[in-house]
Amino acid sequence: MPQSVPVTMLVSYYPKKGKEKKLLALIKKQWPVLHRAGLVSKIQPQIWRASNKRSNRLFFVEMFQWKDARASDIAHRTPEVMAIWGPMEPLLENLQLSRIESIPLASVR
Repeated sequence: MPQSVPVTMLVSYYPKKGKEKKLLALIKKQWPVLHRAGLVSKIQPQIWRASNKRSNRLFFVEMFQWKDARASDIAHRTPEVMAIWGPMEPLLENLQLSRIESIPLASVR
């Protein structure tokens, strides 16, 4: 049986004005729910508060790993996950989902 390959994500959450605290609370709650559902790797997520250097606009950045390429689709069909993602949607002005992979420094020129 082939081993599943984790998918590393970098997610940028852009809250609507005045919704920052509510959004951050939901961001913090989602990984434990995803973990209990068996959808993420055991590596704890990293969450940062960020601000655009030019506009000072606040947003949050999260890096985490799906356990495999199918986990995201399964999450959208998992009621416990949707109980967090549903209320998150009206708090967001924008959401950027990026799959990332590291590049060995020896190959960067």
